[in-house]
Amino acid sequence: MFVRCSRPLACITILILPIIEDILIILPGLCVLSLGIGRSKVYLVLKVVERMNLIMKITKLMLQCLDKLLAWEKKLYDEVKQGELMKLEYKKKVSLLNKQKKRGASVESLEKTKAAVSHLHTRYIVDMQSMDSTVSEVNQIRDQQLYPKLVDLVDGMAKMWAGMCTHHNSQLRIVTELKSLDVNHAIKETTRHHHERTIQLLKVVQGWHSQFEKLVAHQKQYIHTLTSWLKLNLIPIESSLKEKISSPPRAQNPPIQALLHSWHDYLEKLPDELAKSAISSFAAVVETIVHHQEEEMKLKEKCEETRREYLRKSQAFEEWYQKYLQRRTPTDETDADRGEDANPNPVSERQFVVDSLKKRLEEETEAHQKHCLQVREKSVGSLKIRLPELFRAMSDYAHACSDAYEKLRSITQLQNSNRNRAS
Repeated sequence: MFVRCSRPLACITILILPIIEDILIILPGLCVLSLGIGRSKVYLVLKVVERMNLIMKITKLMLQCLDKLLAWEKKLYDEVKQGELMKLEYKKKVSLLNKQKKRGASVESLEKTKAAVSHLHTRYIVDMQSMDSTVSEVNQIRDQQLYPKLVDLVDGMAKMWAGMCTHHNSQLRIVTELKSLDVNHAIKETTRHHHERTIQLLKVVQGWHSQFEKLVAHQKQYIHTLTSWLKLNLIPIESSLKEKISSPPRAQNPPIQALLHSWHDYLEKLPDELAKSAISSFAAVVETIVHHQEEEMKLKEKCEETRREYLRKSQAFEEWYQKYLQRRTPTDETDADRGEDANPNPVSERQFVVDSLKKRLEEETEAHQKHCLQVREKSVGSLKIRLPELFRAMSDYAHACSDAYEKLRSITQLQNSNRNRAS
């Protein structure tokens, strides 16, 4: 007899909600990106969210079904375990009876042992019948509740990914048109508001990458867990007793088996690594832009500090110079004109300090303006290249998902058609 473990099914109930939650977390990231490049496409996002809400309803019903299935699996596990213990006890009594016969035990001892063997055999048959009833209930839930909900989930995912295809195609078309965008050479500085929005975009893309990884991993783990449970579910519960105990007929190839096998194979073939790499690369590009902007803003702050210092010293020089002129006598002016003053000219010294600051300010302002232009050119140039790569990868992934779920939907439709003809 094989004991089926109920732990894989417990894993399903743990995994089902994170999968849907991760998909829902991904969508806001897509919304932010789409809103940034075309507000007229918002209705596409709303359509996708509407379909996700439908999937969420399906998964909540599926979770209830899995909870019910888990309860019956636990019951079956306990029954199989108890049956195994009873079978061992039965074999011990049969062995004892055989030994008593060989030793020529008394009739009273033989009858007592025979009665115990008969009692255990009867209990075992009853327990096996109860076990078969539990198996039938598990299989009924599997075929009449879990499978239809998986079919509904496939249908919902097919519609959702079809919507995502349209969404990503629209994004790809828009970002491809950015290649013709000419960078205006007029200096445009990075404002604090602009820098904060760039950081916000970086966080969104990094979160998008993280949640996309979880989505891919959880989808595969979910189907793998279901497939592993089904393998255990299809193992027959056998008896090694000589008497044949009747069991209800079993469907050796239930519809859920072909669906899960195909689902598993299609998920393994999805180009998720390319999509993850594209999102990661785009996040790296945005992070580089953030660093460039920070360098630009540091140069701007340096210019502002020099400007403040120049204005302060220039004003101080003007005030000093006016007082200096008022203190000078005609003799001082004559000596200054003749160059007879052996001491350095205080006006020239102070003027030199101010002029040096002015020159430094002009140089720093020029360097800042050049850096602004470089940051702008690098940022726009990087986005022109990386955005099409990103949404081409996402478009390819969405198309692959859409094709996969359309094929799975065809499988379920064919199965339903065959079942209807058979009935």
